[in-house]
Amino acid sequence: MSQQNVDLVRRHFEEIWNRRDAQACDELMAEDFVENGAAPFEARAPGRVSGPDAMRGTVGWLTAQFPDLTFEIEAVVADGDLVVARVRSRGTNLGRLNGFLPPSGKPFDYAQSHWFRVIDGKLAEHWATRDDLSAMLQLGVVTPPRIGALLRQLRSAIPHMLRHHRVHGPAIRR
Repeated sequence: MSQQNVDLVRRHFEEIWNRRDAQACDELMAEDFVENGAAPFEARAPGRVSGPDAMRGTVGWLTAQFPDLTFEIEAVVADGDLVVARVRSRGTNLGRLNGFLPPSGKPFDYAQSHWFRVIDGKLAEHWATRDDLSAMLQLGVVTPPRIGALLRQLRSAIPHMLRHHRVHGPAIRR
């Protein structure tokens, strides 16, 4: 049964995501599906959804932002009804990010882990661990701290350090 479950997860990424085969959603996704992984900037809480409809919606939402989005499976492990896939996601932001930020035209490439529960030969539950911060940095949505920000933090910390020094003495004693 584990190999059939692994094949199901491989088909999920290859057929639904890489080939954009919307019909595969009906074949691979359970109607009663539990989504435990919230998408970045998603307003709705994770929970029960219509698997095929939710998957078609997610694919449409992401490919509107990243028309060249692909998933490359790097490793798959199965144990009973659970299948875990480590994947590399790549794409270029050519559509409005989350529907409101203008396209950056920048590419991203980052790692994700997706866990699936298989019930009656269909994907019935999903968890995701994504490195969304790396993607947001690559897309320019967030920026790493600059020297000015670090200096401001140091400036605000110096009075505390001086008070500590007066009360407790030097941090290093010889």
